[in-house]
Order: sequence, then structure tokens, then C-alpha cells
Amino acid sequence: MPRKPAHPTPRRRNRREATARVLAPVLALALATGCGRLDSGPGGGRVATARVEGPVTAGRPPFVAGTAFDLASVGYEQSEWFLSGSARAFEPVGALGSDGRWEVAPGATADYRTRILVHRPSDPARFDGTVVVEWLNVSGGLDAAPDWISLHTELIRSGHAWVGVSAQYVGVEGGFSVLGSGSTGLKKVDPERYGSLSHPGDSFSYDIFSQAGAALLRRDGPDPMGGLRPARLVAAGESQSAFRMTTYVNAIDPVARLFDGFFVHSRGGGSAPIVQPPVGDAAMPASVRIRDDLRVPVLTFQTESDLIGLGFLPDRQPDGPMFRLWEVAGTAHADIYTLFVGFSDLGDTPDAAAVIVNAEPIPGIIRCESPVNSGPAHFVLKAAYAALDRWVRSGEAPPAGPPIAVSGSPAAIERDRFGNAKGGIRTPHLDVPIATLSGEGQTGGAFCALFGTTTPFDGATLRALHGSESAYAAAVREAAARAVAEGWILPADEPLFGAAADRVRFPG
Repeated sequence: MPRKPAHPTPRRRNRREATARVLAPVLALALATGCGRLDSGPGGGRVATARVEGPVTAGRPPFVAGTAFDLASVGYEQSEWFLSGSARAFEPVGALGSDGRWEVAPGATADYRTRILVHRPSDPARFDGTVVVEWLNVSGGLDAAPDWISLHTELIRSGHAWVGVSAQYVGVEGGFSVLGSGSTGLKKVDPERYGSLSHPGDSFSYDIFSQAGAALLRRDGPDPMGGLRPARLVAAGESQSAFRMTTYVNAIDPVARLFDGFFVHSRGGGSAPIVQPPVGDAAMPASVRIRDDLRVPVLTFQTESDLIGLGFLPDRQPDGPMFRLWEVAGTAHADIYTLFVGFSDLGDTPDAAAVIVNAEPIPGIIRCESPVNSGPAHFVLKAAYAALDRWVRSGEAPPAGPPIAVSGSPAAIERDRFGNAKGGIRTPHLDVPIATLSGEGQTGGAFCALFGTTTPFDGATLRALHGSESAYAAAVREAAARAVAEGWILPADEPLFGAAADRVRFPG
């Protein structure tokens, strides 16, 4: 269907100050249709109906590590809702093989009470029917929304809604944080607002996530969508949540049959357990592929960091009728955009496409020993999401992405004379390089190993490669146009590459 015109996005003042105001809550991120669908499910069963309450107004505003700008400035609004009910765990039936063709049976049940956060267009006419349902990431001990941060400019200009689900125990109850900050779940962050929440454990997380998606399709009672009628639900999860998403696709989707597509972003090797102690115990394979008899489209998006550092390489698999794998050269699991720039990006800043040298991704909190990666992963991520959305709508599959080149034993990414990865999906940052961009080689504080590195070229190297600054900017524009033609960058984002290149000055 035709793309709707973007809503006006006025430039806001003091973006860096706005970002700084939310650095404390977002530090965890660094670390890391129709109602008929509700009647299909396990063995002819259904996704249970959750009780919906809200919008929630008690206490402080809704908590999530997500956005620093006012959603109203882009024609969106935020609301928060509580969900409660009885969730089901699932037990494996037979052995769990690496092929992901898993079967499960209903297991124990437990009561729960959690929350969902909704970002939707204020004007119903702007909503185009797609809802991204993100499994919020709890790697840092609290709820973070990395896919909202990376995708929000595309979601907003396309009129899509986004829903973040507190599906896991740590996000609600708190628990271990690799930052050493102790219990930081919703109930600890704001007891007045979230004190009534209760999570029975991650064995029940998959059904909680399903019930959250089903609640968006309800036609009776409190309506989290504010009268909007979803036509498509796309489930998404990044990093730790991508492990959960992998298990959901392989084991739960054949049972729940709820979502229209899945966006698996930066998973490592293996997957999350189907059931965990004390509810049950299932031995998961060390290597896990997405099942090849998929019901709906699945797109897996991987950075350099994920291949070797997170152990994804043994889990690589070929594309299939309902599966695509995109691997992007010059990118890291988390980078300058997801750690800093993205929180205040309104889709119009050249900083989003710039090579930024910053060794302190969250100033005063996390210091890495080298400048972290500033590659354009988020631009390709937006193109990947748009391709998945088109696939879900029309059946038109995304282009096949070339794999990042890997060889040797132990396996290592092949690199060119500048240290940039060979193969993979290419962007102007690598085709017209001014720095070595890697998903590897970082050291320092918590999570730094996931942030990759940026090593700028010196002036002599830049002049030898590109001749002049104007010639460099022209080459970037040509490379950006080529990436758009190949489907790796969206047309709306292309001008930002040229604008960023115009600001580059060769040192010396």
C-alpha cells in the first residue's frame, strides 16, 4: 500500500540535554488480524484472555529505557496498561534438536500481573495497521526497549504502533544486574505505580507475551489501542530477548498462532530454555536454528559482534521460503546510536549517520578503553524491518543478504587492509571508509565487549583514499544511492549520509 507522508517532526532544542536527563534509566540498555486468532492455539486451544486495566496514572510517568523526546512532537502518544491473569508454562515433547522443530505440551499454570507500554499515533487516520510487539530486554536488570530506540523513526513515519511487554521476571521483580546496581525491576523503580505487579517466573514468560499480543486484538473492555484496530502483529526482540524470541518461534508459535511475523535481532548461539527450575527443566541444544517449516515470515538480523563473540556462527542457516538472515558488516551488538544518539533522534540529524569517536558511551557511568562502534546498523535495521513488514503484508520476500566472510580455525572474520570486515551487507561506512568499524576488539567496563570499536584513519590515509573532502562526500552519496537500490537502506534515510559526509574534515 502507498506509504503515508511523514508527520512533521520539528527540531527540538537542546537534544543532548534531553538525552542526558534520561541517561540514568537508559543505562541498562547499554548493557546489553482478527479476533479469530484468539481461538487457535495449543491442540485446538487458545491464547488465554488477560484482564486489562488502565491507562495507569499512579506514581511517576511510565518507566522504560527508551526515548528522550516528547512523543507528542511527532504526533504520537504513550499509555501504560496492566495485564493480569493465569499464564501457562510449556513442557517439551520428545528431544529438542538443533533444527528447531520442537513440540510442546501444556504444563503448569500460575497467576501473574504485569504491564505493557503503548506508543501509537494520536490521529487514528495515521495508523496503518501494523503493531510491533517488543519483548522488553532485561539484560541490565530493568526494562529496556532497544528495538524501539533503533526503529522508532521508521515506525513513526510509517504510522505503526509499538507495544513493549514486560514479559520477564527481572523486569518486574528486579534481580541481578551486571552493572552491579542490584534489584532494579519495576517494583523497585516505582513502588507506588508498580507495587501491585507480580511475576511467577520466566517459565511463564512465553504465554505472558502471547496474552499481551492477544490483548491488543480485543474488542471488549479497556482498549490499550485506543480504538485502533490492528491488522498485523510483528513480534520483536533484541539480544537477550532474541534468545527468547528464537524459542518462541520454534516452540510456542506453532501453538499460539498469534503473530504475523517475527523480527529476531542480534541473537547469540543457542536459545532460551522452554521451561526452567523450579517449574521444570529442559536441556536445550547448544546450537539452535530457526525451524524450516515456519508458519509466518521470520527475519534474523545479526551484527559482527554476534557471530563470534556471542557464538551465533554455528547456528547460521540458509534462507528459506519464510526465513531471511541479514548479517551487516562494520556493526556491533550495541553502538553509539543505540547507546546515545538514538534516544533523541527525530529522523533528521546527520549525527545518526556520522562516524563519531566517543570512548564513553554513557558518560560518567560506563567507560570503554577504545572508542565504541559508530557504524550504521540502525539504518539497515530499519530497512530490514520495513522489508519484513512488506513480506507480512504482501508475501514479497526481502532480498537475500550475503554473509560476513569467516574462515580459519578457530573461526575469525575476514578483514580487508583497513581492518573492516569482508562480505556481509555493505553500507557507505565501509564502501567509502574513513575509519575501521568493528564489532570486536573492545575492552573496559560492563558490556563493553558488545560495543565494538571505531578507529579513525589519519589525514594522510584519508587523502590517499579519497583525494579531497568534496570527493569523499560525492562518493558517499553514490554509495548511499547504491545501498538504497539494493534494499539495505531506506530512501527516507539516504539524505542523512550525504549530510554527515559534508561535515567531515580531514585532519592535518
